Amino acid sequence: MLEILSDKQLVDGYKNGNVANFELLVERHQNKVFSYILMLVKDRQLADDIFQDTFLKIIRTIKAGAYKEEGKFIQFAMRIAHNLVIDHFRKANRLPMVDQVNKDNYYDLLNNAKLSDPSVEDSMVTEQVYSDLRKMIELLPEEQKEVLNMRMYADMSFKEIADATNVSINTALGRMRYALINLRKMAKEHNLTLTLNNF
Repeated sequence: MLEILSDKQLVDGYKNGNVANFELLVERHQNKVFSYILMLVKDRQLADDIFQDTFLKIIRTIKAGAYKEEGKFIQFAMRIAHNLVIDHFRKANRLPMVDQVNKDNYYDLLNNAKLSDPSVEDSMVTEQVYSDLRKMIELLPEEQKEVLNMRMYADMSFKEIADATNVSINTALGRMRYALINLRKMAKEHNLTLTLNNF
C-alpha cells in the first residue's frame, strides 16, 4: 500500500510516472509546510500562493532530475518554501514581522498551564503575558527569530532548520540558544516568568 512507502520510495515512484505518489507526498507534508509559510507571511491567500509555488518548484526539480536524496523530503520542501518566502519579501522590500501568532503555541513557554475555566482576571493577565512575549520576540535579531519560529511553529528539528537556512547544526543551535538567553533577559526586565526549556 502507498501509505507504508517512505518519502524516498514515493519520490522514486513519481519519477517513474506514478502521479498518486506525489499526491500522497503533498498530503503527508502539506500541514507543516503551509503552517510555516503562513506563520511567516501572515496572509492566507499569499501563503496559499507560496505553498502552490513550493510544490510546483518541487515538481519541476524532480522532473528535471535535479532532486538529490540528501536527508528527508520534508527538509527539501521546507528549504524551497523558506527561499520562496525570502524571495517574496525581497521583492516587496520588507522583512516578515511576527505580530500575530497562535496563542496555544506559547503554552510551552509559560509556567502557567492552560486552565480549563480561567477567570476573567486570569484571562486578562495571560493575554498581557502573550502580548509582552510577542513584543519581546519582535526585538530578537532576525536570525534568532527565524530559528525560534521554525522550532516553535513548524516543529522542525535542528537538522531541518540547519538545512532550510543553509547553516551548520551548531550555528542553528547557537542562534536558538542566544534567542532563549535574550528572551529570558527581557522577561526578567519585564518581571515575567517563562519556561524556555522545551526547545
